[in-house]
Amino acid sequence: MASKGKTVTPGTKSAPAWTDASRRLLTVGPGFDLAAIDPRSTPGFTGSKTDGQAAGAAAATELSHLQEMLFANSRTGDPRKLLLILQGMDTSGKGGIVRHVVGAVDPQGVSHVAFKAPTPAELRHDFLWRIRRQLPPAGLIGVFDRSHYEDVLIGRVKQLAPPEEIEERYALINAFEQEVVDDDTTVIKVMLHISAEEQRERLLERLDRPDKFWKFHPSDIDDRLLWPAYQAAYQTALQRTSIAAAPWHVVPADRKWFARLAVRELLLKALKDLELTWPPADFDVPAERARLALS
Repeated sequence: MASKGKTVTPGTKSAPAWTDASRRLLTVGPGFDLAAIDPRSTPGFTGSKTDGQAAGAAAATELSHLQEMLFANSRTGDPRKLLLILQGMDTSGKGGIVRHVVGAVDPQGVSHVAFKAPTPAELRHDFLWRIRRQLPPAGLIGVFDRSHYEDVLIGRVKQLAPPEEIEERYALINAFEQEVVDDDTTVIKVMLHISAEEQRERLLERLDRPDKFWKFHPSDIDDRLLWPAYQAAYQTALQRTSIAAAPWHVVPADRKWFARLAVRELLLKALKDLELTWPPADFDVPAERARLALS
């Protein structure tokens, strides 16, 4: 995976095209090193912010069209669906992805779940129990804002389970995600990679603006103090759970416009790979036209 990207200033000649090679630059593979990834980089995209926003707007139209086709096909028995898993430190932009990327499609075709700390009832089951209950049905784009990965991230950093139990969870996650993929679900896993410096600025903005107070919680700073431990936990999780059926994509997130463009393109590629067509009519079209004319 590339650690650097070029950002071209407005007016500079560029080739701001997103390609499969761009997607591959984000994919976690052998030898992956999270610390080597520049959170301000724009791997695979050589355009400016303006270029990125224009490309994103064009992709949003196509994304909405393909999502409608996915939903329409489910009405005729097509079992396929998508699951977008978003992980990242506080302020990394998960909510912005949901609003600006997933928000571009018809809401009836989206299933969104923001996982919080498990309830007492959920704690009486294994850590994947509550996740299984929220998997998207056929025809939908499911979005997990945080997910089962919290159980090997915060669970590891804050020692919420014995080390040997945390260790077992990586294999359980891989097996679970393979089952999900085998059930006609395309899984797209995204880690939004923000720098400590950018997070400080975004947290400060939340403290400076009354309209953002609701987004801030003192525990955000508590977690920030554990930054190195969280980065180590992410490194381990990304390495251990980027499987062929459900690879991880690390998206540099200091530039919000790039993160949104990248996630939109990952979703778009997944939908294109389904080779969707409109479902054929299950009725006699000429006969119904004739009936309509007489009505």
